[in-house]
Amino acid sequence: MSHWFAKLREYFPAKEMKSESHMKKLLMEKKGLYKVDEGPHYTLVYFEKPDYVFIDYILVSSSSRGSGLGSKVISKMKEKNKLIILEVDPVSPEDPETEKRVRFYQKQNFKKAPSIQYERIHPVTGEKSVMDIFYWSKSHLSDEYLVGKMKNAYEEVHAYKNEELYGITPQPANQVLQLRQLQAQKAE
Repeated sequence: MSHWFAKLREYFPAKEMKSESHMKKLLMEKKGLYKVDEGPHYTLVYFEKPDYVFIDYILVSSSSRGSGLGSKVISKMKEKNKLIILEVDPVSPEDPETEKRVRFYQKQNFKKAPSIQYERIHPVTGEKSVMDIFYWSKSHLSDEYLVGKMKNAYEEVHAYKNEELYGITPQPANQVLQLRQLQAQKAE
């Protein structure tokens, strides 16, 4: 486990990473649901339920970016014919990579769920993480449905055994994930 975990830790900021013991526990106790797919130039960590897939981490090595490898990994997930949801850093002028990531997902026909507000406090660093929720589905899904699946993923993956692993009670899913009023709805 340590090789792919080390690659993730090197790339992702601390406020987005789980501890190695957290990931080991997920892989052992949610065997068949929490999975790692890796190759020489990519790592994909995901949680799969009968009706959706939550991509926890996806990393393509810097030497392979732009080669189509990321598209192939995402296409493999799409072959499952399930809703795919993931968290993406909002576009930020301070980090040009954020715009590249958003463009990548848009090219893969992922849509941003602008009505879903995601704000989580990391159990170790205490930093607030604000993320956008992107999803792919063959059919239209309501925001209520999407936020319900994200809450389930949050509880089963991010908040899983937080008290035991980090010594803190995780934030409730209803506090982390909320439906917000969109500007157009406010104008009415």
